[in-house]
Amino acid sequence: MNPSFFSSPSHQQQTRGLSGFSIRVAASNDLTQLADILAMSFHSRQGFVEWVYPVLRLGIYEDLKNRLRSKAEHYICLVAELVTREEGIQNYRSPRLGPVAGTIEMAMRARFPWQTPSSDYPYLSNLAVHPEYRRQGVAQQLLINCEETAREWGFSEIYLHVLENNHAARQLYYQAGYRLQQVDWHWTYWLFGQPRRLFLRKQISLSQANYVKR
Repeated sequence: MNPSFFSSPSHQQQTRGLSGFSIRVAASNDLTQLADILAMSFHSRQGFVEWVYPVLRLGIYEDLKNRLRSKAEHYICLVAELVTREEGIQNYRSPRLGPVAGTIEMAMRARFPWQTPSSDYPYLSNLAVHPEYRRQGVAQQLLINCEETAREWGFSEIYLHVLENNHAARQLYYQAGYRLQQVDWHWTYWLFGQPRRLFLRKQISLSQANYVKR
């Protein structure tokens, strides 16, 4: 186990001279911060979950570590990193490591397991932003950079899932140009009233030059 896993750097850091966020590919040294952000974003710490929260966070850490090590051709994990005026805006995908504000992953996925690889499409997952840096455009920058990467891979469409009761995320994706492709039904919806998953799609032009400022 990584000895630093349970002692991640605090996000309550000095932000004097803050200039913005830089988007780059995740590195192994980011794992602790990324696990913290993902755990906070997707798991409540109320009630019984508080007791198992360290185990959940460790599972996220190990899963992400394995994906980063996989070296799959069409997989990318991006992070949004704080940049100060003294440091200057970092180049896209630079190796510099600093306080991480958010993350997103993109990989290839087939709609059905029996489909041929030619039917695979870019699929977004694990978009998460640290509470300290929400509503500052971090998620939008991460989405835009994933769309640019999907274009580099030669695709003109990009997909993701969102829960129907996650209204903030639905608004974010709608404003970013994602539209409903279909509603995924599951037996848990009928038995337990759990929210349905909405499958969203965005058309991206291969010739469009829609780069973020870096």
